[in-house]
Amino acid sequence: MFDTRPNRESEVVFVGRSNVGKSTLMREITGHTFETGGKPGVTREPNHFDWAAADFVVTDLPGFGFMSGVPTERREAIKDGIVAYLETHADSFLAAVLVVDGKSAVDIIDRHSDEDEIPYDVEMFHFLQDLGVPTVVAVNKMDKVDDRDQRLDELCDRLGLYPPWQQWQDTIAPITAKKGQIDALNESMRNVLHDQHRDDLFQFF
Repeated sequence: MFDTRPNRESEVVFVGRSNVGKSTLMREITGHTFETGGKPGVTREPNHFDWAAADFVVTDLPGFGFMSGVPTERREAIKDGIVAYLETHADSFLAAVLVVDGKSAVDIIDRHSDEDEIPYDVEMFHFLQDLGVPTVVAVNKMDKVDDRDQRLDELCDRLGLYPPWQQWQDTIAPITAKKGQIDALNESMRNVLHDQHRDDLFQFF
């Protein structure tokens, strides 16, 4: 299921919990329609959007965490597949975009913060950092957030980034993908790509 990747030298990979709007965001960025739905877990295998001429691919990995109607073993297999994919292709990644739900991310993290358990979002953020992949956190659905700065500060705190969030604008990108409001992400991505001497890929962001 995870072996469909085109043979491209460079890649930007999108990861995140189920139902945070990754596929909607991919549609905004690529102009290509991906299957989306109200139920978590619509995307069960990687979606690749391939620009052969640029030797570049954007990948939307399946969501991790709860998925409606999906057995626990299947969820764990998907998570294992995501981890293996990231480890296998880390050297090709120009950047990773961790997509979170701005309204619920902090509450979900806090709900799953038992002493012996690292919440998925935090775990994934640090895992990508350990792999040496520049990571941008796209904080989606910000149109539903009233206490914007407080929520973003709290998210930074949970990720181990010292608030206020404004000092992390290359890392924290507040967006509303459904309304096409993704300028903050595009700006963060361009900064990351510029650092890697890939200004030629600005056309995609």
